[in-house]
Amino acid sequence: MSTAKQIVRRRGDLVSFDGGQTFRAAAGWYGDAAHMGASVTSRELAGWNPVSGSGDSDLLGDRTVLVPRARDLDRNHGIAQSARQTKSDNIVGLGFRLSPTPDYRALGKTKEWAIEFAQVVRSYWREFSETTNCDAAGTHNFLGLTRQVFNGCMLNGDAVALAMWLPSGSSRFATKLQVMESDRLSTPIGRIDGSHMRGGIEIDDLGKPTKYWIRKTHPGDAYIGILPDAMQWEPVPAETPWGRKRVIHVADLDRAGQHRGKPDLSAVLAQFKMLDHYQRTTVQAAVVQAMIAAFIETPMDSTALAQLFGGDINSEEFKTYLTRKNEYRVKLQGGAVVPMFPGDKMTAFTPSQPTGVYGPFVENVLRHISAGLDVPLELLLKDFSKINYSGARSMLLEAWRFFVGRRKWLTDFWATPVYELFLEEIVNAGLVEAPDFYEHRFAYSCCKWIGSGKGWVDPQKEAQAAETRMRNYLTTLEDECAEQGRDWEEVLEQRAAERAKMAELNLPLPEVLESRQPLDLQEAETADDEAPGKAAPGGPDE
Repeated sequence: MSTAKQIVRRRGDLVSFDGGQTFRAAAGWYGDAAHMGASVTSRELAGWNPVSGSGDSDLLGDRTVLVPRARDLDRNHGIAQSARQTKSDNIVGLGFRLSPTPDYRALGKTKEWAIEFAQVVRSYWREFSETTNCDAAGTHNFLGLTRQVFNGCMLNGDAVALAMWLPSGSSRFATKLQVMESDRLSTPIGRIDGSHMRGGIEIDDLGKPTKYWIRKTHPGDAYIGILPDAMQWEPVPAETPWGRKRVIHVADLDRAGQHRGKPDLSAVLAQFKMLDHYQRTTVQAAVVQAMIAAFIETPMDSTALAQLFGGDINSEEFKTYLTRKNEYRVKLQGGAVVPMFPGDKMTAFTPSQPTGVYGPFVENVLRHISAGLDVPLELLLKDFSKINYSGARSMLLEAWRFFVGRRKWLTDFWATPVYELFLEEIVNAGLVEAPDFYEHRFAYSCCKWIGSGKGWVDPQKEAQAAETRMRNYLTTLEDECAEQGRDWEEVLEQRAAERAKMAELNLPLPEVLESRQPLDLQEAETADDEAPGKAAPGGPDE
């Protein structure tokens, strides 16, 4: 069977190949593309021919430029720093509280066993996470390390932590975490990125990381001085032979086949920098205009001025005149009479800078930037003066969806792997019983993380709504407490302790106070008359 020669336009070039039936290709000889966005003949799109690369090829070469620019903006631009801080406050907040939820059904256990297991594990976790026992450097607790990891992901695109085994007499835990800047994760000199090396990550044929090449010192430390280990790398296996992680690499990978992350500001770097230039030049122009009140000018040239002094420009009188004029400074103040030299006149300075469009223009640019950062403009600027209650609630709900999603990502790829390392250690140390732990690692390691609460716009209305949801079985106490950053079991235990103390002090319980209704005077008298122990009028005693 004969085949027809087909011609396909790809990236603006004509590429021929043998095939079967002839089909209408994008921008082929039958006319323009069926999709307007694929047109190569329209004036608006004719020069738009981006390269179609893989997730790694599109990013790895640009990271060396994107990362320093993102850090520079975070250091020197208040809005950029506000965006990172707003995300950190809402996603990380006061930290993550562990709620172990082992899959007792898969383990053949009971619910009571799961509750007891969770209580024991939680107590050890607090000792591990709320102190500096978890940090190899001994300077941060788990919340501090979490903030470092999150900020690294925002500024650098990813974060790296080494899981180390460092027994010490000051702590019962040997598991330590060393959080480092992802700049140290890089391809060693003498090797190049290829099929089995991607940005310092050595991968197998399926793309799974097997080794992480860690530079022994940060490349930026070379500016401090020449260090002996500045050009040395150490390969760290991704995990031990029995499956214990040795490297925790946290990155938001958007595309399949992508192994390194990109800074959070990547999509809006250009807008941020242009806005920064515009703001600087506008402020400088305003300052200059504020400093200039008037100009002193003369319509006379040097020859005409010399005529005032006998026509000789070399005369001592003319030279003295020029010297005094150059040294003279006009002081403008209210009600002042300003003397001037012969031939001079004063012209008021009228600024021509269109300052009236500055605010709306900057706000419009910031709206585009806030959309690219997934942070509402009001949160970005911390300004809620232009929205009402309904608008504020809708805005905060939309923002909260994003924050909750990012929080789930951070706990899945950072907090839970750390918890698995910790749990493995206390199981092997005999602090908690977990038979066949390595065979059922996932079932034992199941957990939930409770983050900071989202707060209330109108506490009374939202509390009533929560009560209604629970009464109609649309939610649970666990869900409502978790939404406000609290553990439901701790809430109930505290409530029980408070009720016991109130009963001990003979104080009315909260529900008793709520059930009491105000009585008018007549009802109060009737209630008093019918009280036990008091005879009614006309009774036997009368």
